[in-house]
Amino acid sequence: MTVFDEAARIAQLKGKADSFLSFCVRPIYDALGIDSLNLKIDLRKNGKTFLGFKKINILPVAFQQQYTSDHPYGMNDGSMIPAKGYQNQLSLGTSLRNGIVSAQLRPEIVFAQNSYYYGFPVWQKDFAWRSYYNTVLNVIDAPERFGTGSYLKLFPGQSYIRVNYAKLSLGVSTENLWWGPGVRSSLLMSNNAPGFPHISFNTSRPVISPIGSFEWQVIGGLLKSSGYLPSDTSRRLNGQPLYAPKDVTDRYLNGVVFSWQPKWTKGLFLGFTRVFYQYRSEVPNSLNGFLPVIGKFFKKNLPGEDAKKRDQMASVFFRLIMPREKAELYGEFGRNDHSLDSWDFFLEPEHSRAYIFGFSKMFDGAKRDMQLFTEIASLQLPTTIRLRSSESWYVHYQVRQGYTNYGQVIGAGIGPGGSNQIIGLQWIAGLDKVGGSVERVVHNNDFYYDGIAAFFNWKRHWVDLALNLNKSWQSKRIVYDIRLSVVHSLNYAWYYTSIFHYNIGVGLNYLL
Repeated sequence: MTVFDEAARIAQLKGKADSFLSFCVRPIYDALGIDSLNLKIDLRKNGKTFLGFKKINILPVAFQQQYTSDHPYGMNDGSMIPAKGYQNQLSLGTSLRNGIVSAQLRPEIVFAQNSYYYGFPVWQKDFAWRSYYNTVLNVIDAPERFGTGSYLKLFPGQSYIRVNYAKLSLGVSTENLWWGPGVRSSLLMSNNAPGFPHISFNTSRPVISPIGSFEWQVIGGLLKSSGYLPSDTSRRLNGQPLYAPKDVTDRYLNGVVFSWQPKWTKGLFLGFTRVFYQYRSEVPNSLNGFLPVIGKFFKKNLPGEDAKKRDQMASVFFRLIMPREKAELYGEFGRNDHSLDSWDFFLEPEHSRAYIFGFSKMFDGAKRDMQLFTEIASLQLPTTIRLRSSESWYVHYQVRQGYTNYGQVIGAGIGPGGSNQIIGLQWIAGLDKVGGSVERVVHNNDFYYDGIAAFFNWKRHWVDLALNLNKSWQSKRIVYDIRLSVVHSLNYAWYYTSIFHYNIGVGLNYLL
């Protein structure tokens, strides 16, 4: 629940939450005492016994709505879909706990009007369409539109059952995960897509040791296809079809995130993430098949890796909290493929790279504190592709559904070849918050340089310039969250045009 998550992170900057928490391995289970943050949140507890569970919490009812005027805009909205028109998400449930066993049932139901809108231009020349198929449509499951009518789907949502011992937890879950320090984006795991079913072994609270505190999570899960085809599958070039049908079976994903706060540098968190995914039918029945994340990093030490038909992504990250300044600085640097060896790693560390950097600072006020924040992210391929081949982030020539679940990217919502920059101010008092930001989003420059740039026209980049306004507040037992984005789309869908449109979201969180 974004409004509570943001409030908890801000509370840590103000010294009101556990300083051992990295906020790089989320969701946070038992470590954060929500009541201790003075956010006026009190989950109703029922002392009755139900199926052996003695502690029953009724979770807030969340009703999220949004309206998009011209074409999809936005990210990090979980099981909602990129769509034009009105859509909503309803989520409610309960959490149970008895001894070492805990469970949560919190399904989500999504309805979207899913109105028609113009996508990639049908009149584009064949060589542009060929590039669009080769770099987008044939190598990732990311449909422009989710069917031709309204959309209605029930998801298991933020549900789990876990066995907990001390600070360790083992369970089965369909929750959204967020790995890394980013606020607007995360390279490998975010809430941009619906949560996927996974088995998880993780810390539920930071583990304290003589050399510092540790948090981690290891998962094995299944990714689903959207079930929707591209809008135009009949195109041909020189008599050959451009569209290549994909395998729609489930993909197996194995991932790990690890965060360490060194004892000697309080407030500094260092960590890494690593993910492998491949079609379920291609997974070898071996330790390396089910847990490749514990394998070697350099490709020369992995004979036959390309024949295994799987993709790897990895990143390293840091987050530095400065308590006196009530500020934080963070970054994440990732690679979309193995380095061949140590020479390759040190000579061209930027090959297939992506990065995120951000900064946030709180300023004390009489009634409200002010927060200044900024974040930049880039997934665009570097210039090394002039001499050696590389694929965009989240796409793959063998696992051609890409790094998606139900048709949406699991990592950074800007998508393959994208980048964004955002800076903003907001005034905060607990859950009461008002503010704004300006943001620039560049869509898939990897495709632009592969296809559209053949027009020899540097003015065809698709860039969104957005003014984002937000306000949230609590009135009795309802937490309201309103967000408005006014967007100027330059060269929407890479053709020379200018569109002004807007996206408005309204969230109601009722504390039962």
